[in-house]
Amino acid sequence: MSDFIDKAKDAVGDVVDKAQDVVKDHGDKVTGAVDKATDVVDDKTGGKASEHLQKVDDLTEKAVDKLGGDDDPAPA
Repeated sequence: MSDFIDKAKDAVGDVVDKAQDVVKDHGDKVTGAVDKATDVVDDKTGGKASEHLQKVDDLTEKAVDKLGGDDDPAPA
């Protein structure tokens, strides 16, 4: 069982490393895509979910900053 756990940890570490690489190179595209998607949903729902969608945008930006290694993320 320990061997399985070690392999799982290695696999998760590899995924995190790849995600960090993508975010470092394309973080602006990630946040831009999420922002566009939430804008479309906001428009389609007539603004009924604006508050929740803004949280999604904010959390996406924080996650990109964290994964991208930004030690001083921009304030939301």
